[in-house]
Amino acid sequence: METRHSLRMMVFASLMAALIAVGSYLAVPVGPVPIVLQNLFVLLAGLLLGGRWAAASVAVFLLAGACGLPVFANGTAGLGRLIGPTGGYLIGYLAAAFLVGIMAEKANQRVALEVLAMVIGSMVVYAFGVPWLALVTGMPLDKAIAVGLYPFLIGDAFKIAAAIPISRAVRPLMRTMPGIVVAPINGERA
Repeated sequence: METRHSLRMMVFASLMAALIAVGSYLAVPVGPVPIVLQNLFVLLAGLLLGGRWAAASVAVFLLAGACGLPVFANGTAGLGRLIGPTGGYLIGYLAAAFLVGIMAEKANQRVALEVLAMVIGSMVVYAFGVPWLALVTGMPLDKAIAVGLYPFLIGDAFKIAAAIPISRAVRPLMRTMPGIVVAPINGERA
């Protein structure tokens, strides 16, 4: 039973990694950091998979990009992206997915706690991304905040708002997928 559950979670983590990659193609350039849907899927990975598997899905995404698959914003790839201006945000996704996942496991599907988890997860992404942006570009921290944080707050609020109904719709589907043994996800009751 544990092997089937692990296999099932690997499949879901792989699917989330693919969705994170797809989210990179929906990018709007607004300066050194584009507006993307990647962070929506990172937050959803945390809500749906829990800390360990959400972090695994982001790690697969980052590894794919580092190895040259075009999964980063606007179909870019390579180690240069991880050490470039947006590298801090990309690494922040890993920490955010893990944290949101851990918090979602404890939230037991309570909306307010899941929203709080995603807000904190978003803050973690910025805590990694904004200082890295300032360091790599040489811009002062206040300017990095102005171009690497403020333009994204309203969009992040919409992404967090969208993640709740999406997770509510997807969770039951994850439990009842044909050919896959039904097992609880994130401590849910089967």
